[in-house]
Amino acid sequence: MNRQDATNIIKTFPETPGVYFFRAKPAAPKPGVGEILYIGKATSLRDRVKSYWANDIAVTRGPKIVKMLLEFDAITFEKTDSVLEALLLESYLIKKYQPEYNTKEKDNKSFHYVVITKEDFPRVLLIRGRDILISALSQKGANKNERMIDYTIAESFGPFPSGSTLREALVLIRKIFPFRDKCVPCLQKPLYKVQRKEMIKKNPIPGIGVNEKECKPCFNRQIGLCPGVCTGEISKEEYQKTIYNIVHFFRGQKKVILRDLEKQMKLYAKGKYFEDAGRVKKQIFALTHIHDISLIKEEFFVEKSGTAFRIESYDIAHMGGENVVGVMTVVENGEISKNEYRKFKIKNDPLNSSSAEVGLARSSSIALVRPATGGLAGVNDTKALKEVVSRRLGHIEWRIPDLIVVDGGIAQKRAVEKAVREAKYDIPVVSVVKDERHKPKEILGDKSFLKYEKEILLSNAEAHRFAIGFHKILRNKNMFQ
Repeated sequence: MNRQDATNIIKTFPETPGVYFFRAKPAAPKPGVGEILYIGKATSLRDRVKSYWANDIAVTRGPKIVKMLLEFDAITFEKTDSVLEALLLESYLIKKYQPEYNTKEKDNKSFHYVVITKEDFPRVLLIRGRDILISALSQKGANKNERMIDYTIAESFGPFPSGSTLREALVLIRKIFPFRDKCVPCLQKPLYKVQRKEMIKKNPIPGIGVNEKECKPCFNRQIGLCPGVCTGEISKEEYQKTIYNIVHFFRGQKKVILRDLEKQMKLYAKGKYFEDAGRVKKQIFALTHIHDISLIKEEFFVEKSGTAFRIESYDIAHMGGENVVGVMTVVENGEISKNEYRKFKIKNDPLNSSSAEVGLARSSSIALVRPATGGLAGVNDTKALKEVVSRRLGHIEWRIPDLIVVDGGIAQKRAVEKAVREAKYDIPVVSVVKDERHKPKEILGDKSFLKYEKEILLSNAEAHRFAIGFHKILRNKNMFQ
């Protein structure tokens, strides 16, 4: 498809949330819609798909997406009522169709999943992909030295690149459909093994406890996020309806849920169970009026070569000019990547430093720890910072960051920018200015990066913490030598 044809098609796309599909040309014997090459989500379908024809697409999205754009023959879409539904539907469809150009989402063990356990009262849990593997090994009795997973997975949804985004989504879903995650069902507690038969006799609904003194509510029950599994207020059959709704919601089948809830509400009303009818009515209202929160923030993280948007933050720490150290921390797609952190040991005189790197623990952001007065007593902080960044950029085997964060003002920012230029890279740099209490006051740099403010401040705070910790370890070690 040429650029003009694509532009004409994009004009017909709505400015609403949804999922879009790049499709291949249909095979000759099977005319119609072609195979799906790529699936994406959007807050605005028109704007998102239009971005694929930006002049810098090769830089921002990488060669793989460029190749896909040369192969596709059609673009289609599916609207959703909210960003949340677009997020969940995209993940479900990628897992279902396994498009060629969505390979990074297929099996990444560090990504996040929502799993539903196989129990009488299933738990809804957020876990990493590696734990799904451990769970499978545990069920086969082949875990050996791996830690045990105490559940069997009935359903799983994902992967989702951003754990914080998924947590926000689960909070929203849980307010509509309260579920169990950690609490113990009332009749599964050891105390009730002896009393089980007697309790069931007193209550005709199987699985419901009656001893309020012993079936204590969990914290989530007290705030309305658990339906009362721990107190015996809900039967296994009723709870399964909740799980049914959650499963269908993650599959992007909200219409099915609404249809079934309408039937339930009418049945409750007909039987004069007005409290239950009112509860279902509130669920219907919530589903049809979902308020989106920042659920597709990773859409704004420009991907390079199919990888996550990477922020590296740098910091320097010392005491009286002694034991000067530098660190690099990493935040990818809003998530801390501690295995990417790095440590650097700097000479007491950074002007003539020839320090050696220590404690390699990957990362790509630099932040400085300095007294509230600004500057490092007896230490040229800009020189120390420039040294750390220069040494870091000398490691071509480490992934280059999309954004560098430095702690300080214009001087620190310019020092790092000079190090970046000398290394012949084009990486944007922002600096976090602190007040007299060392609290963030302003972010200097290209204002377009303020959409990452939360992530910038997170990486900066991590660098501050990491630098102080490294400095203390080095200082204590030298004290006893």
